[in-house]
Amino acid sequence: MSKPKLDNFRVPYFQPKQAEKDIRKHRFSLASFDCSAKPFSTGSKDDDKQALGDIGHELDTLQDRMHSQTRERVLLVLQGMDTSGKDGTIRAVFHEVDPLGLRIAAFRAPTLDESAHDFLWRIHHYTPAGGELAVFNRSHYEDVLVPRVLGTLDDDATQRRYAHIRAFEALLADSHTTVVKCFLHISKDEQRKRLQARVDDPTKHWKFDPSDLDARKQWDAYQTAYEDALAATSTPEAPWYIVPADSKSHRNLMVATILADTMRKLDLQYPPGKMDLEGVVVK
Repeated sequence: MSKPKLDNFRVPYFQPKQAEKDIRKHRFSLASFDCSAKPFSTGSKDDDKQALGDIGHELDTLQDRMHSQTRERVLLVLQGMDTSGKDGTIRAVFHEVDPLGLRIAAFRAPTLDESAHDFLWRIHHYTPAGGELAVFNRSHYEDVLVPRVLGTLDDDATQRRYAHIRAFEALLADSHTTVVKCFLHISKDEQRKRLQARVDDPTKHWKFDPSDLDARKQWDAYQTAYEDALAATSTPEAPWYIVPADSKSHRNLMVATILADTMRKLDLQYPPGKMDLEGVVVK
């Protein structure tokens, strides 16, 4: 069986000539992607974990090379509905990666100080420095998705924020930052099961937030908001990928596959030594 192509899961690139108010003419629909699909699965769950371990070792090598030359940098953005597995993805994908040169940033509701600035102010500080691989657990997209669903951001303001995001990510790309964005696509029924598991297991009560139930009531509104946001901000410099996430092992494997494929294309190499070491003997 031939391997699936990652481009089949990439959201179509935003077309600058298209009127932003007509963004839905991209005809992109989350419903066209099966949340329970396992296109990158290698067989059983154990097989997927083994494959993930192999990719994890490769990611460690790629990150070590990137860290050594301090020019290139990579930003992985993880977005998804509650329980889609952003935390679990980070633990699994980077299990084999040396934390040296790896930065994880989680974004929640903005503080009063953050809200007093433009919505990207709090984000830029956490973007990767030269040689770093940064992972955003939620991101600047929260400041478009949530207020839009809550009705505190009108259509014109939403479109302006999309434009700001495209410009911001283009700036990052122009500064040797490779941006790759993954939407962890979970079904409403699978979300129900995972929320119920948090309720039923006392050791997971700390994960449960009553606000998750409020967001669940607005499931359709969030799906529409995500469709519009992804369609408006998937660009050649910062593409979006749809990751079927009902299967945790497949989700992890696919995100790792996307990231490894992205980093391979950077042709990362160790830099030459600062001097010719031939014949040097350490005594």
